[in-house]
Formats: sequence, structure tokens, C-alpha cells
Amino acid sequence: MMKRRNGEAMKRLRILRFRVGLSLAMAAVSLCLLPPACAQAPADPFSRDPFHADSTRQPKDRPPSDVFLDKPTLPPAFTIPAEPLGFSAPGPIYLGMRNCLASLDFLDENHLLFTFRVPGLIRRQPGDADAEDERHIRAVVLALPDGAVQAEAVWPVHDRLRYLWMLKNGHFLVRDRDGLLEGDATLVLKPFLHFPGPLLSLELDPTQQLMMTNSSEPVASPAAQSGAAKPSNAATSGSDTADTDAQNAAGQPDLVVRILQRSSGQVVLVNRARSIGHLPFNAEGYIESLRGNGGQWLLNLNYFSGGTRVLGRVDSGCSPRFDFVSQQELLITVCAPAGADKLVAMSTDGRRLWDALTSDTSVWPLVVMAPDGSRLARETLATTHPVTSYSPLDRDDIKGQMVHVFDAADGKLELAAPASPPLDAGGNVAISPSGRRVAVINAGAIQVFELPAAPPLTSAAADQPAH
Repeated sequence: MMKRRNGEAMKRLRILRFRVGLSLAMAAVSLCLLPPACAQAPADPFSRDPFHADSTRQPKDRPPSDVFLDKPTLPPAFTIPAEPLGFSAPGPIYLGMRNCLASLDFLDENHLLFTFRVPGLIRRQPGDADAEDERHIRAVVLALPDGAVQAEAVWPVHDRLRYLWMLKNGHFLVRDRDGLLEGDATLVLKPFLHFPGPLLSLELDPTQQLMMTNSSEPVASPAAQSGAAKPSNAATSGSDTADTDAQNAAGQPDLVVRILQRSSGQVVLVNRARSIGHLPFNAEGYIESLRGNGGQWLLNLNYFSGGTRVLGRVDSGCSPRFDFVSQQELLITVCAPAGADKLVAMSTDGRRLWDALTSDTSVWPLVVMAPDGSRLARETLATTHPVTSYSPLDRDDIKGQMVHVFDAADGKLELAAPASPPLDAGGNVAISPSGRRVAVINAGAIQVFELPAAPPLTSAAADQPAH
């Protein structure tokens, strides 16, 4: 009996320790609000938001990796016209609103899932308040290379945020209101998870074993206290949250952050937050950055099972942004001392793999990862001038949108291609499961590029510590 009590006490202590650690991490990321995005990774809040620009940035002393080009560096292997599918370019009025207007994904190596907003009037019933924000999303499954439509459907969704996440098994998740639905190549959607309030965002770890959700829930709701999410309408409970004393004094709904097991909906960690934040995590734990001397930041990996490991240090003039490319690799966006931002790739064993400078005339970056972690695509809006507090951005200053595809192991730039129309929330770039095909919406078509096999991460030449 005493042994069992000791075990339960240690379990409660471990949960409390992680709750405190997660609270600190989420408090750090909540200092920077994330705009909604359709790409696989959220928009980078530390990279020259045109409306919160840094006037101290200066031109760089060497060429950046993401310059704007009028045409791709490689010819597309094949092209699928988008207009016959029902897609029409959104008007320029949407630029800057960060609305999710499309989603392009590989179901497998030879099939694309293309979903997009269908313009037009929507029938509404008098007094139906829920229908006010309704919009229709058209979904089509396309066979490659001929682009034949193999399945099609229309889904109603009720806001302008990201609505689709691709899974590695040919399935995908669709978010609407307070629920998640799961679908496959048939485009039939089935209930997957239900939350006590509107689901605002979702992130998956590189292995897709875990997912992090942000949901707006009633203050002190029983589900918020227990951390519950309902898989297929059957509730499961997780760990407790922090005390309810931290409830919103104005009586507004709580923003509840959960990390759940995707297969079961079981809650691993749960906490309240003040704003939607990006918490970088893999199947083992989450990244925490601590400010050191000057512009140095110490990087820690906090394990879900307990314990912490130091990964290394980076130099940055702002809070670094972290995105897991794979279970073993982390992409860090830092603010360079003189010039635009800098990308730093490091392994989870502390090796610095590669780095790349970015242009001071590119804003609102989004990152898309290959399912196997072999490649990543970074897309940005290209501007006519560096954006500063003294030189703000107007729609007329946007030249277009660029996509740059890097090998994850060594940072080699494999493809640079324009994307049009510009979709500032992303959703117009996809990488196939093998990393060898890249699809981009451009010039009224889906252009599919074929690349050579990417080098494995273990072949990376650099082996110096990240500091």
C-alpha cells in the first residue's frame, strides 16, 4: 500500500512539474501572437510583420537565399490547370487578411488533395446565427500526372482559419467549430474528436503521434478542469489543469492548450493560456528557450517523461522561432545583428547542420515540411523595399510570393518558384511523402516539380555544436 501511494505521489509531482514548465513555455510564446496560416507550420511572428516592423534592420553583406524570381529555377514535370476544377484567384482585397483560402496536399506520391473556397452566395435560414460565418470548401482528389478527378465533395466550414491537416497514412483532419473530422481519398468525413468549445488551432509533432490544440472553452468548465477531449463522442480524461483562480476576470472563455495522443485522444498535458502560441514539440518533449547574456539564447528539450536536456545556444536579436523539420532536426529562425533573419538548422543531439540568410524584402514566412523530414519549403511575400517603421508596407509594394525548397540535411536550395495568386496564409505548396515531388499553385495551374532524392540527415557534413 505504501509503495502504491509513493508511486501515485511521484506521478502527481511529475505532472505538476510539467504543468509549471508548460505554463512558462506557453507564457513565453504568448508574448507574440501568431496570425492564422494554412501552411503546415504557423507564420513566423518574429520576421518583419509589416505592421510591427523593426526599423534597425540593415542590408545584408552577402546574397540571401530567398530572392524573388519571375519563373521557377526548374521546369515543372507536369501542370494541371486549376480553373476547370472550379478554382478562381481570390481578389486583392484578401491580401493581408491572412484568411485560409486553399489547401494543397499530397495524399500519396501519385495523388493530390486540392481544397479551396468556393465563391458565391450561401443559402441561409432566417434567424440562423451559426450560418453567418459559413463558407463552402470544394475538395477534389487528383491523379498524377494527368490530373484526372477521382473524387470530389463540398464541405461547409464556419470561419476563416486553417481547416485541414494532412496525415501520413493518406488520411487527413478537417477542423470545424468545436470538432475534428477525419477523411481519406474518398472525401467522406467521420467524427474524430470533439472539444468543449471552438477549436482555434492544431499542430502535430513530426511523427504525428501527438497533437497540440488551442480551444476556447467556458470558464471553469468541467472539461477544461479535467483536460477532456471526446474521441468519437466518448469522453476520456487526462491530467488536471492548474487552479481555477487564474480564470478570466471578465468572464470570457478560457483558452485551453492540450497535448493529446492522436490515436486515442488521451490528454498528455493541459494548461490555460492568454493567447494562441506556437509550442515546438516532437514525440519526446518540447523546446524551451532561455535568454542568456547579450543576444544568446539557451535551448532546452523538456521531456514529457521527465527531465531536461540542453541542446545548445544560438545568437539572436529577438526571441528565436523553432519548428521541428523531423523528429531529429530543428529549424530555428533568428534575428541577425545586421540584416534580415537567418535560418539555423540543428539536430536534436546538438549538431549545427547548416544556416541560410534571408532577404530583407521578404515578409510573413511560412514553412512546409516533407512528411519524411527530408525537405522543407519556405514561402514568403516579396516586397519592393525593406519594411521598417519608417517605410511601411502597402498592397502595391507586394511583388508576389516565392517558394524556396531546401534539403533538410545540408540546406541545399533545390527549387525556387513563384506562387500566384499570393496566399498570405499559405496552403498553396505541398511536398510528397518521399520529398521528391513539390506542388505549387502558380499562374492558374498546379505545377508539379520532380527533384532528385534528398541526402539523409546522417550525411550532413557540419558537426559543430550549435552556439
